[in-house]
Amino acid sequence: MLQRPAFASLLLLTSHFVAPAALAQVAGGSPAAQSSPPASTTGTEVDAPADAAQGQALAQPGTTADQQEPAVEVSTPGYDPAAAEDIVVVGRNIPNTIRATPQVISVLSAADIARTGEGDIAGALTRVTGLSVVGNGFVYVRGLGDRYSSALLNGSPLPSPEPLRRSVPLDIFPTTIVGSALVQKTYSANYPGEFGGGVINLTTKAIPDKSFVSMGGTISADTVTTSELGYTYKGGKHDWIGFDSGERRVPGFITDAPNGNGIIPTEQVAQLSNARTTLLQRNNQLPANGSGEVSFGIVKDVGSDRVGVIGSASISNTWRTRDATQQDTISATGALRNDFSTLITDNRAVVNALLGLGYEFGKNTVRLTNIYIHDTLKQARGSAATVYNNSSGAPIFQQNTNWFERQLIESQLVGEFKPFDRVQLDVRGAYANSKRLAPYERQFIYLCNTSLNVTVTEANASEGIQCPGVYQATNAFDRFATVVFSRLNENLYTAQADASWRPNLERPMTLSAGYYFQKNERSSTRLPFVFQTTTGGAIPFPCNLFRPDYLLSPDVLNGCPVAANPAQNAVQLRFDAGQNGSYAYDASLLIHAGYAQIEAEATDGLRATIGLRYETAKERVDPINATGTRLNNDYFLPAATLTWNFASDMQLRASASKTIARPQFRELAPQAFRDFESDRLFFGNPFLKDSKLYNLEARYEWFFARDQRATLSGFYKRIDNPIEQVGFFPTPDARLQTGFTYLPKATLWGAEAEVQKYVPLTALGGLFETRRAVIIANYTYTQSKITADAQCVPSVLGVQIAPCGPGFAPANVQFRNGAPLTGQSDHLVNVQLGVEDTDSLSAVTLLFNYASNRVTNRGPSYLSGTGFQPDIIERPGIRLDLVARQGVEAFGGQFEIKAEARNLTGTRYQERQDFENGNTVFINRYRQGRIFTLGASVTF
Repeated sequence: MLQRPAFASLLLLTSHFVAPAALAQVAGGSPAAQSSPPASTTGTEVDAPADAAQGQALAQPGTTADQQEPAVEVSTPGYDPAAAEDIVVVGRNIPNTIRATPQVISVLSAADIARTGEGDIAGALTRVTGLSVVGNGFVYVRGLGDRYSSALLNGSPLPSPEPLRRSVPLDIFPTTIVGSALVQKTYSANYPGEFGGGVINLTTKAIPDKSFVSMGGTISADTVTTSELGYTYKGGKHDWIGFDSGERRVPGFITDAPNGNGIIPTEQVAQLSNARTTLLQRNNQLPANGSGEVSFGIVKDVGSDRVGVIGSASISNTWRTRDATQQDTISATGALRNDFSTLITDNRAVVNALLGLGYEFGKNTVRLTNIYIHDTLKQARGSAATVYNNSSGAPIFQQNTNWFERQLIESQLVGEFKPFDRVQLDVRGAYANSKRLAPYERQFIYLCNTSLNVTVTEANASEGIQCPGVYQATNAFDRFATVVFSRLNENLYTAQADASWRPNLERPMTLSAGYYFQKNERSSTRLPFVFQTTTGGAIPFPCNLFRPDYLLSPDVLNGCPVAANPAQNAVQLRFDAGQNGSYAYDASLLIHAGYAQIEAEATDGLRATIGLRYETAKERVDPINATGTRLNNDYFLPAATLTWNFASDMQLRASASKTIARPQFRELAPQAFRDFESDRLFFGNPFLKDSKLYNLEARYEWFFARDQRATLSGFYKRIDNPIEQVGFFPTPDARLQTGFTYLPKATLWGAEAEVQKYVPLTALGGLFETRRAVIIANYTYTQSKITADAQCVPSVLGVQIAPCGPGFAPANVQFRNGAPLTGQSDHLVNVQLGVEDTDSLSAVTLLFNYASNRVTNRGPSYLSGTGFQPDIIERPGIRLDLVARQGVEAFGGQFEIKAEARNLTGTRYQERQDFENGNTVFINRYRQGRIFTLGASVTF
């Protein structure tokens, strides 16, 4: 593991990075959590309001759940709360939100989210049965990867600002802008056909209950990062808020390079940003994390109508250091080929804004929602090893400086109308744009030269690895320096209309139908360059001893002055696609869909929903100088659900459906992209095709008391042609990378159990007179199995193995039959234990989360294409959090003080391979810090 680095010949002896001043205290809690929110509905039940300051007292004994439950704000196709009163005539103790839909759903309201204390919606969703979050906020439902889950905003799809994923990283959505989060795990025809594990619909706040202004902020410390050693680099003066100040501007000669001979001459190379984007610096006291937010709501009655405006803005700046061991092997025994000690420091800055306009007239609602999210990661990385491919035993050092800037903008207009008493009409239209910029991904490689008579000092040590000589830039393994410029832009246009009619019959019935349109347009470029001398060699001695900014200074670029002929050693940039795949691609997806659905009560308490969706789609990816993809498919997707409400507080559900999962653009595009979370390169595969899913589920629900429930369900899925992530080595010298292929078939099955119980503490008297204990627990057991037989599937290595055609190989040659699906944990456990006041805002909650081991990548194939290593396994382990909230009324405002302690177990992250002979290869292993946060907000 890394010790205090002392690579002083390349790094500044002291860091000149100065943390920005404390973030402006212009933030504040959720208006819904501090003003007058709807009641909470965690999972499938409706909780009593927790905040007396919100002016909502507990219902009196003897009142019904229907009388007590305020409406939870949900905006999604086909959702009609009024239908619940007509359809369900037995289940009077079943909450309205559940009765309004026959599907298996879970709903988090603003109050539930506040109880978890999470700052983003991804963290809050980990408390829902069967959900887990992997990497940067990607939600897995029942162990299926994020590619099998879709995210909607007010019923319309969201584009992802992350090019490695189709789904949206939900950690970019602050909880302050979310009115509710609905998770539907069984398919219904009113949703898009790309439905695997489930759909997550986020509903933004529209019209507040009353006008308010709220602001607040937080500060937090990470025991592994805060005031500890980390790497950074200067960058631009606005880096702390995630916006480049022009330092990383990309000149036109860079973008034009592929059109010419690919050579950037010395005089142009000198125009590129240098020291501010190349010089890795040590910071022995990384700053604390901070965030701030402000929100407001205005509501006005205009006669019998209501008009509202709601807005919020937030900013956060966080630091994370990973002191990682990164190993790999190409052998069958696990003998190490690379064993690097790597220190990675991520500085993440997120800026969010929301502006919503709402208009309610009669039973009609029109909402205009505008969202802006800007998420930037500034990353500095240093990596050292004595064990590496073709190692001479001399230490090697690699440094990287990166900037990943992501942006999502969406404008959405939704109209929910009741033109007639029994007719509901929903119309939705949206435009969204997502961007990703990654300019100046820089890398430098230095090798310890032992032939020089240099005394070993701290200045000749790297990451605790002593160099008995001096470090010098080298071309021995790769070019001594490389730089990559990448840009992605995607537009998403969607439109849909849904209509439902409830005829006046003896038994309740709802007929519904709808049309859906979606168009995605993406362009992506990645321009990799290598630095080299005019003769194609390395920079000569002694200039190769310089640190990176001096190495690329004008004196060296124009030719090392001590060389015999400096002009021959002038430095140029050469465009180099090489192992990086296609440098550019365009992609598009065009979908037309329509559905019809009938929902009816066959007998008292027996409810049936049967629907059929037709969906046709054309998907294309056109890479430059590489094989492209054309997919043109249409599907009929049936779905049926039966709900038997056999008692006033119990019901059974059974559902069956067929759905699909299309390959994502990134899975199809043969272009390299670095994932900053796994620290690996990813490559697409143009030979992928659609996956088809066949889904079965049965569920028992018992709402045994107000706000209390127990549920038990079982589920089964068969997936044809599931797409999997696969580790591979493109060349003997390359580091581990990730590609994609599909398998003939996979099955997934399991069970879920959930219980929610409240225990009044009134008998204890005194402080506990108005308090109750909260017990919420859920458990998901999942098993999956892939089929790897003799069928031909794409090879991530591009190796043809008979009897398959070019680029294909038998599945059983590449994969182990019966292995679990990637991303699937056998066990998921969530437990919430707390005490909360029913008359005021006061709560303490202990949150326990456990996810068992899961596969992140299929085991790498050997370079021959025949045979494979063990799968790469992630061990998420146990996480324990403590959240405390206390409300105080003073100075005419409602104050909230919040304290959090996260990851109290200090669980270490591990991504590893276990070989039969007992050898273990740690692909990624590092400590994760305990995070302590204090926050305060006020609402007027």
